Amino acid sequence: MSTAISTEFKLIADLIAPKSRVLDLGCGDGLLLQHLIKHHQVNGYGMELDAQKTIQAVKNGLNVIQSDLNSYDLSYYFDEDSFDYVIMTQALQVVSRPDKLLEQMLNVGKNCIVTFPNFGYWRNRKQLMFGGKMPETEVLPYHWFDTPNIHMCTFKDFENLCEERHIKVVARTVVNREHQTSLGMRLAPNLLGEVALYQIRKK
Repeated sequence: MSTAISTEFKLIADLIAPKSRVLDLGCGDGLLLQHLIKHHQVNGYGMELDAQKTIQAVKNGLNVIQSDLNSYDLSYYFDEDSFDYVIMTQALQVVSRPDKLLEQMLNVGKNCIVTFPNFGYWRNRKQLMFGGKMPETEVLPYHWFDTPNIHMCTFKDFENLCEERHIKVVARTVVNREHQTSLGMRLAPNLLGEVALYQIRKK
């Protein structure tokens, strides 16, 4: 399998300390894990719902458990603080209880890294205000009736949840769909940012 990774994965990899213990939730075929093992010498594990992707990851020599994140508490598989980092990319909005899953992630991991699309992005607001219908963009390409995104939120929503649950935001990177940032996104992230990468931990 090719070791070329996306810009999003590169941003995540930059946050991972060498030789750390990493759990990747919704890891797919394990491309990010493979990169981290090869270039950061991490001890990596993954969890993935799709059977074919799990099989492919295992064929690539990765430790991956096939499991539905909505069905099992992470403590069913792992002890408290088993990992230095728990990663979940573009999946927070598709699980049934994002708040509960974040708590589980912070229980088994010392640090968590999550990425998700921003429903408060200005183009989404424009489509709702002037079009009167649910937004469809390159970042959110689905129709309202077939979307896997069941808990859309804005960056403000996420940060409010963190404050309520005593979760510390260690770092935040706000980018567009090409995962590039700008001064405008730094000044008005909730309006101009399309995707965010958060590193969080318990307070």
